[in-house]
Amino acid sequence: MIKTMIVDDEPLAIEILEAYVSQIPQLHLVAKCSNALEANRILQLEKIDLMFLDIEMPLLLGTEFLKSLQNPPKVIFTTAYPEFAVQGFELNALDYLLKPISMERFVKSINKLFEKNEFDLRPEIEKNTEYIFVKADKRLIKVNFSEILYIEGLKDYVIIRTDQNKIITLQTMKSLEEKLPASKFIRVHRSFIVNLNRINAIVGNAIEILEKGQNKHIPIGNNYKDEIEKMIEKRKL
Repeated sequence: MIKTMIVDDEPLAIEILEAYVSQIPQLHLVAKCSNALEANRILQLEKIDLMFLDIEMPLLLGTEFLKSLQNPPKVIFTTAYPEFAVQGFELNALDYLLKPISMERFVKSINKLFEKNEFDLRPEIEKNTEYIFVKADKRLIKVNFSEILYIEGLKDYVIIRTDQNKIITLQTMKSLEEKLPASKFIRVHRSFIVNLNRINAIVGNAIEILEKGQNKHIPIGNNYKDEIEKMIEKRKL
């Protein structure tokens, strides 16, 4: 879940944003604040991922408040004044919403957040779960996570490559990805998900996995390079 906070001195604006946030399952509203000082107290107590921040507020402008934060969350500015737009983007705001804010414009803004792939939005997998069941050949087949080498997407089908064989199931890559634990698997290409524990090496723009005694090279898509680099950094000695 993406922990969210609304900072605005207008009760009606807070009410509208709260209603919009409630329509996005991935967002969890942690706090509503009427000024920057209240918001600052919340940030000292809670890890906030996303802040909807009004600019024109008493005590301290939203832009000045953002400048004062050492490790700010992602920010979407909300204001009735379009002249603040340039300043907002100079502060690396994710987006700039002009009041009155429509639901359509709100959703576009949230989609920008999702497109950056900075949050793992997959549902949490039970810690003791080490397998999934997939439908193939008119059967439900149990597949242990440890046995999966990689997963390949082919239109509406998914091929699960294991140590012993391959399993072809009718579903999308996205639906299967949501069932896999993020600690064990990573999407490296539009058509490939790999088991982190089965990676032998990263060679140029490819992941190397040992498959039936031979090195299998899986391409790394341009849209997934940043996520892979983050993964490598976390595991470097």
